[in-house]
Amino acid sequence: MTELLGNRYGAPRTLVLDGFTDPTVDESRGAALLVPFEDRAVTIRAWAYVDQWIGTGTARDTEGAERPVLVVARREVPDPLVAAHREVPEPLAVAPGETVDWMERLRRITGWTQPAQRPDVDWVEVESRLGTALPSDYKRMVETFGEGAFDGFLDLNQEPWADLREDGLLIWAGTEHEDLYCWKADGDDPDRWPVVVRSLDDDVLFDCQAAEFVCHILIDPHHPFTMARYFDTHWFMNHRQSG
Repeated sequence: MTELLGNRYGAPRTLVLDGFTDPTVDESRGAALLVPFEDRAVTIRAWAYVDQWIGTGTARDTEGAERPVLVVARREVPDPLVAAHREVPEPLAVAPGETVDWMERLRRITGWTQPAQRPDVDWVEVESRLGTALPSDYKRMVETFGEGAFDGFLDLNQEPWADLREDGLLIWAGTEHEDLYCWKADGDDPDRWPVVVRSLDDDVLFDCQAAEFVCHILIDPHHPFTMARYFDTHWFMNHRQSG
């Protein structure tokens, strides 16, 4: 069952292994799947899909026998009534010669009205450690939204990962399905770096910045990595607040 679900939904998150629950598991990371088992779960692996958590593995029954289990739980989203009735603007049309603030459009798409979550990031230290300047829209995303995920799915890295640096890529976000959202870090101007999605070792390049890319995947149903087919309205799930 784990293999079948993995083929459809991607790599799972391990919640329980050999009877030990991951201490980081909370409501934003699938804790609802464990409720029916109390302390009897043996191994549970989970996937996030649209507004559901899907889990499979084994648990002990009331007599102590280990049995296979399959469980589905609802994923809660912040302010669901607000999200359900909020009118989302159409922010993708760009007039010829128009200069677009994609971060502002991203705020509108997600209905974000909270204060900046990380306004005091020491980017000088981060960029010095990485040995490169970073795109300004990405820095605004981190400062504005903080630690969390768009639609509870697209995790925003709080600083880029350098795991693919030998391939000329810096990773700025990723999903539970193991898609990696990167920049092709060519040239001295990071605001001109294109976005690259690495999925199953294939690279797909998009000639845009990170904030513009997120705007498109959230609401453009024709984008190859769209999330628009799952939700009519969009949000940013702040992990610190939802935990």
